[in-house]
Amino acid sequence: MAEPGNRLRRLLESPNFDPQNYVKHLSQQSDGDRDLQEHRQKIQNLADETAQNLKKNVYKNYRQFIETAKEISYLESEMYQLSHILTEQKSIMESITQALLSTDKDETSKEMQAAFPKETEEVKQRTLTSLLEKVEGGKTIMDTPGRHLVYNGDLVEFDVDNMSPIQKVHAFLMNDCLLIANWLPNRRGPVKYRYNALYDLESFAVVNVKDNPPMKDMFKILMFPDSRIFQAENSKIKKEWLEILDETKKNKVTKDRHKKEEEPPTSPARPEVSTNPFDVDDDDDGGPADAEEKVDLSLEWIQELPEDLDVCIALRDFEGAVDLLDKLKEYLKDQPVTPRVKDLRLKVDQRVRQLTEVLVFELSPDRSLRGGPKATRRAVSQLIRLGQSTKACELFLKNRAAAVQTAIRQLRIEGATLLYIHKLCNIFFTSVLETAKEFETNFAGNTGCYSSFVVWSLSAMGMFVDAFSKQVGPRGAFGSHSCSRILHWTTCPQVFDSKESLSTAAECVKVAKEHCRQLREIGVDLTFTLQSLLVKDVKAALLSYKDVIMEATKHRNSEEMWRRMNLMTPEALAKLKDEMHGCGVSSIEQYTGDGCWVNLSYTVVAFTKQMMSFVEEGLKLYFPELHMVLLESLREIVLVAVQHVDYSLRCEQDPEKKAFIVQNAGFLHDTVLPVVERRFEEGVGRPAKQLQDLRKSTRPVRINPESTTSLV
Repeated sequence: MAEPGNRLRRLLESPNFDPQNYVKHLSQQSDGDRDLQEHRQKIQNLADETAQNLKKNVYKNYRQFIETAKEISYLESEMYQLSHILTEQKSIMESITQALLSTDKDETSKEMQAAFPKETEEVKQRTLTSLLEKVEGGKTIMDTPGRHLVYNGDLVEFDVDNMSPIQKVHAFLMNDCLLIANWLPNRRGPVKYRYNALYDLESFAVVNVKDNPPMKDMFKILMFPDSRIFQAENSKIKKEWLEILDETKKNKVTKDRHKKEEEPPTSPARPEVSTNPFDVDDDDDGGPADAEEKVDLSLEWIQELPEDLDVCIALRDFEGAVDLLDKLKEYLKDQPVTPRVKDLRLKVDQRVRQLTEVLVFELSPDRSLRGGPKATRRAVSQLIRLGQSTKACELFLKNRAAAVQTAIRQLRIEGATLLYIHKLCNIFFTSVLETAKEFETNFAGNTGCYSSFVVWSLSAMGMFVDAFSKQVGPRGAFGSHSCSRILHWTTCPQVFDSKESLSTAAECVKVAKEHCRQLREIGVDLTFTLQSLLVKDVKAALLSYKDVIMEATKHRNSEEMWRRMNLMTPEALAKLKDEMHGCGVSSIEQYTGDGCWVNLSYTVVAFTKQMMSFVEEGLKLYFPELHMVLLESLREIVLVAVQHVDYSLRCEQDPEKKAFIVQNAGFLHDTVLPVVERRFEEGVGRPAKQLQDLRKSTRPVRINPESTTSLV
């Protein structure tokens, strides 16, 4: 058998093979239809073998491909982190360069101050007064004593969202605040500007905006919860604004610190000693004054803390911002709550809310979902450090749910249904496994969040079954919306569709069960959830295929002639024996006759093959909830064959055919039914009582061969 098959394969693989000449030559040498059928069967076997080899080649490196794709995803995440680190390094280098330039400028300014005396405070205030007379609604600004002008100039304000110009403004930088005034283009007279906003120097941070032509010479002012972007006339003026703003803010902080140090400490007055024995001394512990002395908020890092937090948030240095908050929390842990501490905490709380909003946005599903669950670790860990464990858990799981759904949406439908299910299971269960491991890493110390992961796993399993049981039409267990939500309905494989064989559905369910067992290594078992979600579809598939077998059996019964099978060739006989042995019927040799004859009818043999196939596929689909469904289906199928034999015995008059029918009835009763019962009990672990009762009720009885009474 192997040598002719190899010869045929070499012939078909030869480059000079001509199909027309081959068929013509074959038809000339053929003795009849039988030779052509045998040759056709050989070619079909060769085609099936080739298809199997191709399928093996496809699956050979499939796992390696999955691992490679995973590594590429991790590499992409690492490249993103590397890019972020390089950006941070670049910003640090730019800040160092600006610091060096500012040092040179300080030295130059000292030389200029030595050459030219400074303007007096009176001159500066007079200059500010003359300028503010041009600002509508700015007369009250000079009510603050000691306020004078430091720098001023025209700027153009841009929209933060779309970077489009909004209006032309004039900025007045004073020693303790920044005034923004709108330009009035059509106003005549001395008033040229209208009051817009006044910001205290401690309430905002200044951030340089990187040039991106045509957007250049810009800087941003950050104040919670808003920000504004301004454009200078050229790079030189922008540099002056940044340097003078930074210098003025530092001067104000230094001046405030010196002012507090120069204030004499307030001590309670000593009470006069009274000689009256009836006077009672009132104890005075100093109250808030003593507490103010105990809490030292004049440290430089505390004074600059709000601005440093703004800068960290703007530069996306989340770790640095949380480190500063932890440092402040540790410093104020055992300190009394004074009004100054309350003011500081109020400013810090505003930055904490802003930082939380940024971290929440980082975890939102609208952001890029690439990089896997490890890409969310940075934002999640900082939220946990901020005491937002519950929110971090919720956002992390929402992000992972969106990632899983996106991966399922992007799954390409190629090839057969089983291949699609393999891809779907690999994507889904790998994502769940990675999510579980990352969840355990992030929330190891928050055991209260584990229940949220269990709920998320159940919800994700529902999403998986929704994609697994894609149905178009009224039979779908989850409705037609499932397919339309995940992929266009015309491309959806229908696992439980009537066009698909029961073996395909059984293999798909088996693959899903095997992947479910892989989750046990992380302590999650979703097998019961999978079964409960699939039980409706599996039940419908079993009942549908049962009806198909019963209809096919009835159709064969209607054409039954009760003749022995003649398989014509020893090869066909050997193939039948192998098939019956594969079904569990090991006593088929008892029913083979001389040559290639089999002492069974074609209908009984075909029924046996189909029955045993249904048993095997049904056991693959078996759930405890489907025990009675499968058992009753087997009983109904067996009953169709039994009733046909009963009817044939009642109607048949020929003694030889009646004896042949009895022989087939004995084969069904003594061979097929015990095999079905044994296989069912092995697969389920429970006896098939209904099948046992059916076999007992159909026990053959001895009667007169001439009688028309049934033997069954």
